[in-house]
Amino acid sequence: MMKKPFVTKAQVEEIAKNYPTPFYIYDEKGIIENAKAVHEAFAWNKGFKEYFAVKATPNPRLMEILMNEGCGFDCSSATELMLSSAVGAKGSDIMFSSNDTPASEFVYADKIGAIINLDDFTHIDFLEKTIGKIPEVISCRYNPGGVFKMSNGIMDNPGDSKYGMTKDQLFEAYKILKSKGAKKFGIHAFLASNTVSNDYYPTLAGQLFELAVELEKETGADIAFINLSGGVGIPYRPDQTGNDIYAIGKGVEEQYNRVLVPAGMGDVAIYTEMGRFMMAPYGALVTKAIHEKHIYKEYIGVDACAVNLMRPAMYGAYHHITVLGKEDAPLDHVYDVTGSLCENNDKFAIERPLPKIDKGDYLFIHDAGAHGFAMGYNYNGKLKSAELLLKKDGSVELIRRAETARDYFATFDSCDIYSKLTEIMDSENC
Repeated sequence: MMKKPFVTKAQVEEIAKNYPTPFYIYDEKGIIENAKAVHEAFAWNKGFKEYFAVKATPNPRLMEILMNEGCGFDCSSATELMLSSAVGAKGSDIMFSSNDTPASEFVYADKIGAIINLDDFTHIDFLEKTIGKIPEVISCRYNPGGVFKMSNGIMDNPGDSKYGMTKDQLFEAYKILKSKGAKKFGIHAFLASNTVSNDYYPTLAGQLFELAVELEKETGADIAFINLSGGVGIPYRPDQTGNDIYAIGKGVEEQYNRVLVPAGMGDVAIYTEMGRFMMAPYGALVTKAIHEKHIYKEYIGVDACAVNLMRPAMYGAYHHITVLGKEDAPLDHVYDVTGSLCENNDKFAIERPLPKIDKGDYLFIHDAGAHGFAMGYNYNGKLKSAELLLKKDGSVELIRRAETARDYFATFDSCDIYSKLTEIMDSENC
């Protein structure tokens, strides 16, 4: 089984005339179709809202596409809050889920009316002192500790996670928040990452629904929404079967009817905060083969590196690679596909069976639409690439230009050296 790129070699050759590789490209049609499917899968819940995790792909053009499909935004920093405001999101369209939060970020979140999701029990007092009140609508993040298990084994280890409150802290938090003026409450939990299982959300939902019934009964708090957060993954490997969002939505509905409806809580809204599922399959890193090396292994050097996509270097993560124009060629060569960083882990693939790669070939690195560009950095003085949007009509829109040397040196503008750098850049037409 092979993954199919959403652009052809001919398209990339034409695009590269205006936008040199490496570049990110996103599939507008795929993004929209997927967002519609998510909303259809949860249409049974009148209050449902998908809060796209901005940290996954913080590009305002892509955020506008999702907002037009009814999505809100999950933010974890002031700049993400600013991005969300800039594209037109307002008030409860924004969820602020941060941790170790600076006071200034709580102030800004409150100013724009975002729903604040408290990560820690001590943040109650910190928030009140910072903004002078407790908001009427507020959420708390829950961490059950231990390990999170499903029928197919251990999924993750919340007990090792820095996020969220214990159950005892959560109950006490609701009582205190209610006494300080909070009127509507939410519950938030994230217990496993990148699950490729239709059972994850329903299993998590069942646990949170039971917790919600217990919380409302014991504390008197009005549970208005339950946020299942993210964790719904994608099949990075071609032999994996992807999640069925309709089966997932149906499974959550069954738990809702089993637990919440009999408890008289059939008006609770369901929220999700997916980043990877919403965007990863619909973005790719396109790079060109520029060198080959034959020593103890066979290497293909490309013009992208880990600063463009760090997941393989950081996590050992698999990203499928298609050599454009050679989709049907036999996989009869084995390569390490590398970038140019001064780090030996700067590899997009290790001992990967691929067709014969010639210098000048374009490589399409799949499933890079989330936690791809967003995790970029500037080690070795490398510059971040452009981001492009493949529009529904087949045209291409530049949605973020590539960095230049001027961008890299811009923060030296208060230093004596900056004038010398400017002279150099001017002479090199940078």
